[in-house]
Amino acid sequence: MSTPLDIVFAGTPQFAATLLQALLSQEHHIVAVYTQPDRPAGRGRKLRASPVKQLADQAGLAVRQPERFDEHECVRLAALQADVMLVFAYGLLLPREALDLPRLGCINIHTSLLPRWRGAAPIQRALLAGDRETGISFMQMVEALDAGAVLNQARCEIKPGDTTALLREQLVQLACDEMPEVLGDLAEDRIEPKAQDSSKACHAPKVDKSEALIDWRESAVQIECKVRAFNDWPVAYTFLGQDRVRIWEAHCLPADPDGVPGTVTEARKAIQVATGEGMLGIDRLQLPGGKPLPAHDFLNAHDLGGQRFTAEAVGV
Repeated sequence: MSTPLDIVFAGTPQFAATLLQALLSQEHHIVAVYTQPDRPAGRGRKLRASPVKQLADQAGLAVRQPERFDEHECVRLAALQADVMLVFAYGLLLPREALDLPRLGCINIHTSLLPRWRGAAPIQRALLAGDRETGISFMQMVEALDAGAVLNQARCEIKPGDTTALLREQLVQLACDEMPEVLGDLAEDRIEPKAQDSSKACHAPKVDKSEALIDWRESAVQIECKVRAFNDWPVAYTFLGQDRVRIWEAHCLPADPDGVPGTVTEARKAIQVATGEGMLGIDRLQLPGGKPLPAHDFLNAHDLGGQRFTAEAVGV
């Protein structure tokens, strides 16, 4: 066993809590946990603690939830005298002063093979681009966005049918598997940081809900990538008359388009739709107020024969 480290952990969503749970099983000492402040949630809009805070409270860890990481918070971080700050989906910008405070710096776990896909939405951008491979990077944090030296990387194949939700689970598990070795090597000074080649960097901006609207003039390949990228949020959507229909799962078909893009060409045992190039098979979809349904269940209750999906609401 390598020398135990005094660690500050920073993260907010459920998948960050998964990593914190894995960290708790190691012999390192978590001196504090940083997470986003409690936010209103649910129909009652009552304040709800983040998944990371809920786990930290259960484990009896000290929790800090600043609205912003200001000079006062930097003083509090310095007082912890941590060896390292481990950051995963925290959601709050750390100033340069904070990055220099832990003895071994601040390390971010990023869900891409840097320098590819620097930014807030690396998994979605990889799927939208049709990438066949991704991974995780343990990176020394610097002021520039995701531009620090890489300490360790692990690769992950992107398989046909992978969605953001599925791929995120795989990458989080990969991070959990790699973390003990990275922290051990860090404690024993066995890591040689590798500078990124910024000429190969590409930006992964935060996803906007408007991007999820399907343009049926695009190819079936492009639309399938969009469906996969936006599952589980914000979910690709289209319109059927006045109804906004969410498309959760779809696949490309080896056939030439038959009809105007968006036209449903098969609606008996399956749902097939013409696109700008190729045909798209819809596997799971959802009407407003309803649950996501497999195509055959949807067709039992709705006749789509000859209808057309559009990019805006149509009709009365």
